[in-house]
Amino acid sequence: MIPGEWPVYGHTWAVRLLQSALHPETATAGNRRLSHAYLVLGAPQVGKTTFARAFAMALLCSNRQRSPCYTCRSCQLMAADSHPDFRILQPTVRADKEFVVDRQKGELRAEQAETLIRDVALRPMEGLRKVFLIQDMHLANPTFANKILKTLEEPPAHAILLVTARHRAELLSTIVSRCQVIELRPLDQPVIVGALQHGWQASAQEADLLARLCGGRLGWAVDQLHTPGRREERIEHLQLLWRLISADRLERLRFAGEMAMQRDNQRLFSMLETWVSWWRDVLLTQSKCDDACSNVDQRDRIAFHAQAIDQRVVCDYLLTLKRIEGYLRHTVNVRLALDVLLLNLPTLQQSA
Repeated sequence: MIPGEWPVYGHTWAVRLLQSALHPETATAGNRRLSHAYLVLGAPQVGKTTFARAFAMALLCSNRQRSPCYTCRSCQLMAADSHPDFRILQPTVRADKEFVVDRQKGELRAEQAETLIRDVALRPMEGLRKVFLIQDMHLANPTFANKILKTLEEPPAHAILLVTARHRAELLSTIVSRCQVIELRPLDQPVIVGALQHGWQASAQEADLLARLCGGRLGWAVDQLHTPGRREERIEHLQLLWRLISADRLERLRFAGEMAMQRDNQRLFSMLETWVSWWRDVLLTQSKCDDACSNVDQRDRIAFHAQAIDQRVVCDYLLTLKRIEGYLRHTVNVRLALDVLLLNLPTLQQSA
């Protein structure tokens, strides 16, 4: 890492904002000191945790500069994930949940809140501060959220709390009001291409494809790059879509039933995300904007669907996809939602 820089790709405005808080003499009128709590918002895998960890590294750096020095004991401990004054609280999985949006992540639970309250009160072991990172606050159960309100509002002077979540609408207003909010935006495509090539040694072709597919989420692109199965999964989702486009109603309903019985929400939402990107590309091609397509490795088939299906049908189905995805993130009849999704799937002969 380069001294004077945060270990973060992009999000420059947010880095500069917090750097000014670390050095009040350079701060603007609206940001003259550190807050006791920060809420980092953004889409999944847009870089919230990486950004929060970089901020924690700067907060704990022994040289007390605007950026980590990477050479002091504190920075080395952070790099080794062993700093005693930095704690992470992550959602835990509960086996009794049948269908949840994030089965692998679970939820933040009451006993974790009690541990946080106890640990916040203890003095730092290494330096002047303790930093606590609460990941995915939108997955907190009501008991956890209510238990930490007082701690989040008035932590001891030595403690700084960092909280990540997808969107403020998914949190209690009392949580949001107690934090300084930083909303991370999707990264520009050139930033992701450069990051993948220089940080993860991706080829130019791989970097371009993943930067188009990821929707500004560098973490998603890195996950795809390092996990070949993820890329194979995308092709499987596309091949399934192409098969179902030509299938009759009975086969579509049979697939909807199988998917509902599996209760594999991770696969389901991955499939929906892939389908949204596909129909978006078809619509872009129909609008003569194919340079903006994501699935550039499938240009011929995109062009075929763009010619074979009416543009208004594609627009309507995109709206249906987004609506069903929203329903599935709440308490709905999964089988019924999938039936609607599959029965409304465009066909190659369909016109408006």
